[in-house]
Amino acid sequence: MRSLLRVREVDRSARVEREAHRGFRVSMAVSGVRCLITYLLVPILVPILGFAGVFAAPVGILLCLVAGVNGVVSVRRFWIGDHRSRWMYTWFIAVVFVILAVAMATDISRMVSGL
Repeated sequence: MRSLLRVREVDRSARVEREAHRGFRVSMAVSGVRCLITYLLVPILVPILGFAGVFAAPVGILLCLVAGVNGVVSVRRFWIGDHRSRWMYTWFIAVVFVILAVAMATDISRMVSGL
């Protein structure tokens, strides 16, 4: 896993562990915001505003990409810090990536069908 994530050396300092947890919180917050926009705001605002559907898919794709990048960064930090829960977090973020991939595919198909 270290070679896949291009982790060259292990740093067990408290700073690295704090950064890993911060990265995890950021990626989960971005995923949460994406879910709120996609599944709460868009269904409410699209019928009211009519044109909001044009912006929903690109915003969803952008938020998926940001969440994915933050997820990779936080996984790397868990592995750099040799965190004791690094495997559990790696599997958790893998599930999150699958969910993000499905959401992104849905947004892309929605955007293509809207053209």
